[in-house]
Amino acid sequence: ELLERVKEGGGENAVLRHTQRNKKLFVRERLRLLLDDADFLELSPLAGLHMPYGNVPAAGCLTGIGRICGIWCVFIASDATVKGGTLYPIGVKKQLRAQEIAMENRLLSVHLVDSGGAFLPLQSELFPDKLHGGRVFYNEAIMSAMGIPQVAVVCGSCVAGGAYVPTMAEESVIIDKIGTLFLAGPPLVKAATGEDVSPEELGGARLHSQVSGCSDHFAPSEKEAYECIRNVVSTLNCEPVPEQDREPDSPLYSPEELLGLAPLAYRYTLPVKLILSRLVDGSRFQEFKAAYGTTLVTGFGHVEGHLVGIVASNGELAHDAALKGSHFVQLCGQRGVPILFLQNTAPQPEGPASISQAHSNRLKAQASMMAAVACAAVPKITIVIGGCFGSDSYVMCGRSFSPNFLFLWPNARVALVDSQNLPTVPPAGDWTGEELELEQLKAKLEEESSAFYSSARLWDDGIILPQDTRKV
Repeated sequence: ELLERVKEGGGENAVLRHTQRNKKLFVRERLRLLLDDADFLELSPLAGLHMPYGNVPAAGCLTGIGRICGIWCVFIASDATVKGGTLYPIGVKKQLRAQEIAMENRLLSVHLVDSGGAFLPLQSELFPDKLHGGRVFYNEAIMSAMGIPQVAVVCGSCVAGGAYVPTMAEESVIIDKIGTLFLAGPPLVKAATGEDVSPEELGGARLHSQVSGCSDHFAPSEKEAYECIRNVVSTLNCEPVPEQDREPDSPLYSPEELLGLAPLAYRYTLPVKLILSRLVDGSRFQEFKAAYGTTLVTGFGHVEGHLVGIVASNGELAHDAALKGSHFVQLCGQRGVPILFLQNTAPQPEGPASISQAHSNRLKAQASMMAAVACAAVPKITIVIGGCFGSDSYVMCGRSFSPNFLFLWPNARVALVDSQNLPTVPPAGDWTGEELELEQLKAKLEEESSAFYSSARLWDDGIILPQDTRKV
């Protein structure tokens, strides 16, 4: 339901105004004209949801990964139906994350710009700091130096910061009558100088194609602009990803069953091989150290034809399990095999065992595994299939350990501690001050550990349905 709401952009009235009055295509229609097929992985679609800017996602942009002419690209597309494409802090964060993905994976960037620039009332959260709006332009320059191409379409009004994105791209297209580029629009010119000037005269498609040279291609219509960009991509001398000779084997057990296997509570540990048998090709899994440290499952398998090393939680990450994990991650690093982490923190043991010698010994082993994970120079993808609490987040390549991608199942919970592990308080009634404070803390942890709270703040790359895990 949330994803369907996001697909409506700024709402029915805003979409009608955008498409009928302003004669522009909706952002998702623009992507359909650009992409080779419907296979498009949208990144962090719930960013901004239920944050202080209202119930509509306030990112003002859509980011994702898809193919043009067989070449994988990262897309950063303004959604002008959300506050005119104006960027809120979460929108800047979303753009920076998309650029980070493009740099890490050396993917061509495609910008569809239709933006009013920064939302001025929040300028202190958008402009001055290192990872604020200006970092977008810095990244464009660095990516160009790295040989990662970037192209842009000016498909609406591009004001202030929105104007620099296409002018820093290697090639840009501007659309007649609807594409404009200027640092300040006609109303500001009128206020500053008293002069009346039209958007076309100030920064329209003909001016920037024929006079200023800011744009490299003139397009009479949106449809022709996206055809032009596809032609530009075909001349970038990028190698398309070769198609596989044969279809990979499906798992023996249906991935649809993952929806029923997603753990709802953390009082029990899910046997993770039930998950693996519905993820890997042909349900074939070459396990590594099968009889040792069994609370962590490690081994090799193929997902959609791609060889991966798998590190999956299967209980408490004890001393032996962490040593095994460290060994296996180093093997993957030596062999150049990407690693897939499946996170599901086990419930904490109750009673004195939690401070036992075994519990203390695991600290060194977990530190060793953290170092191995941080230093393994291979792609890493992390999926939180259940709980993600405390140090397990670091050891199992959580966000702070920079996986190439991090996705959550909708049931996932991410927090420093599980609120269920806090001491219980008596039923509502005559609580002491400390009991009231504890109950408030538990409620706060419960709210903030939700997958939706995490995804709205871009602490991950999006919530995915369990049954779509193989495809993603």
